Amino acid sequence: MMRRSLLLCCVVVLLAGCGGVDPDSPLGKRQAIFKQMLKTSEELGGMLRGRLKFDPARFQLQAQALERLSKQPWQHFPKVQDAGESAAKSDVWQRQERFQELARALQLRTAELLQASQAQPLAPAAVKPAQARVEAACKACHQEFRSH
Repeated sequence: MMRRSLLLCCVVVLLAGCGGVDPDSPLGKRQAIFKQMLKTSEELGGMLRGRLKFDPARFQLQAQALERLSKQPWQHFPKVQDAGESAAKSDVWQRQERFQELARALQLRTAELLQASQAQPLAPAAVKPAQARVEAACKACHQEFRSH
C-alpha cells in the first residue's frame, strides 16, 4: 500500500511538470516579465484608485521597478514565432516595426512615470496622469498584438 501511494505521488509530480512552459524558453521568460509588470502596475494603480493605501516611498520603488521591467520582455520575442501557448498574435512577428514602436512608447511612458514619482512631497495627483499614460500604452499594444 505504501509503495502504491509513493508511486502515485511520483506520477502526479511528474505529470504536473509536463505541459507547462519552459521558464528558460523565450516564451517563458517574457511571460514571467509580463507577470511581474502586471503585478507592479496593479499595485501602482491600486494606490491611485484607493484600493491600497498610498505609500509615496513604495510608489516610487514600484515606478522604478516598472520602468526597469518595461525594457526587458522585448528581447525574448525571437525573430520567428515560437511554439507554445502564447497570448501574442502572429502580428507580433509580421508587423515588427509597429510592435517595436509600441514597446518604445511603453518605455517612454514608464520613464515619465518614474520622473513624476520623484516629486517631493509625492501626492497621488502628481503621478496619476503619468500612470494613466502607462496604462494606455499597455492597452494600445494589447489591442493590436494580444489575442486575449
